[in-house]
Amino acid sequence: MSGTAPPADPDRTSHLTPGAQRILEAAGPLFYENGIHAVGVDTIAEVSGVTKRTLYDRFGSKDALVATYLQLRDEAWRRTLETHVAAASPPRALAVFDAYEDAEQTDRGCAFLNAAGELPPDHPGQVVVRAHKAHVRRRLGELVEESAESPAAGDVAEHLFLLLEGAIAHRGIDGDAHRLRDARRLATKLLTRRWTPE
Repeated sequence: MSGTAPPADPDRTSHLTPGAQRILEAAGPLFYENGIHAVGVDTIAEVSGVTKRTLYDRFGSKDALVATYLQLRDEAWRRTLETHVAAASPPRALAVFDAYEDAEQTDRGCAFLNAAGELPPDHPGQVVVRAHKAHVRRRLGELVEESAESPAAGDVAEHLFLLLEGAIAHRGIDGDAHRLRDARRLATKLLTRRWTPE
């Protein structure tokens, strides 16, 4: 999603103190626009108007703050996706492409791919990234099965997922959504052709 902090999920943030919420609201755009490594806790504390001690008291570490930032972003993305799915006409798998074009409004591209490229494999944020991408793939598969009516629906979903991931990666490289629109056009062709399993 864009650099604007996603709306906080009441279920996820209801236990957070006002200070912790301010920290997350400040950290989200900073991490997205500048990169996770480039943003130090001093900057986050200054922008959020809290002390470094408060930041560590609330989250324990920058790593935990990063993981929470990604969790909130994932929840915001899921809400965006389901809004598009609910309003979509068949084939509803195309709603996933539409949701990404709606969500990614800056040239920084996918926050989860960006985080995956920055964080070490054992970082708690990587768990969130993997869960996010697994959810996108699973939901795309469900939507393909609605319309494909083919034993090859799994192959179709995998094709669409790889198209989607390539397109959103290039959103950050190209600085615009033209490849995402191209990917949606190709996805339309894939969804309307007759598939047979290999």
